[in-house]
Amino acid sequence: MKIDAHQHFWKYDPIRDAWIDDKMNAIQRDFMPEDLQPELENNGLAGCIAVQATESKAETRFLLDLAERHTWVKKVVGWIDLRSRKIEIELEAYSPEVKLAGFRKILQSLPPEEMEDRALLKGIGHLEKYGYTYDILIYPKHLEAVYHLVKKFPNQAFVLDHMAKPDIKNGEFKIWNKGIKQLASLPNVSCKVSGMVTEADWENWQKEDFKPYLDAVAESFGVERMMYGSDWPVCLLAGSYTQVHDLAMDYFQKFSPAEQQMVFGENACRFYGV
Repeated sequence: MKIDAHQHFWKYDPIRDAWIDDKMNAIQRDFMPEDLQPELENNGLAGCIAVQATESKAETRFLLDLAERHTWVKKVVGWIDLRSRKIEIELEAYSPEVKLAGFRKILQSLPPEEMEDRALLKGIGHLEKYGYTYDILIYPKHLEAVYHLVKKFPNQAFVLDHMAKPDIKNGEFKIWNKGIKQLASLPNVSCKVSGMVTEADWENWQKEDFKPYLDAVAESFGVERMMYGSDWPVCLLAGSYTQVHDLAMDYFQKFSPAEQQMVFGENACRFYGV
């Protein structure tokens, strides 16, 4: 089964979604399953993993409701207040939700030292018991701090979103690569091959721009811990769904058919319990 391991849905709210500023006017509108389904079908994908874009319980409910109505929305990565004193009660309450795979807190907007927050760490520590995954959304500056965070939870399933958003536009590589190698040394972390085009020059990127970063991730994580994601509709700022899909397909052509199946579906299905 070919799976898109990372995409979003939303009903655009200019106040709630203030992160979508005027230079992102291409995505200042609703994006719902009926918008994504043709893109998946045109590119031979059987389903997707819907990931939270807003930090609220309502967002988790919104995505779960969509997943219930659309069988091809295979799993949901929602949001939960990991710092809540009632975290275990809330996790227990979600246990009947068969399409809820895990959670994500948007760490990229926080300083690296926040990765040492006791309440946050305590919350993450409860996820394994309930079988939930954790998506890591960070920038390169967070990589070392996240390495130390992940090291505290050797049995928790983690996945790094968007390759930690390297600054592809400016060709910054060395510090990012060092952090990627360090994080990948922990066997319970996977990596999403996603979000690349929006870290490059939106108007003028070339596929060659991404090769050093893809090579580094492939070398560090190996095909067993990589999964393709479109980051639709955010990717539309810099390219169409098909362009983003083809960019990844083109790179992985040199890999065996079995390895390609891992990156484009098997790994995501195993990780998220599809």
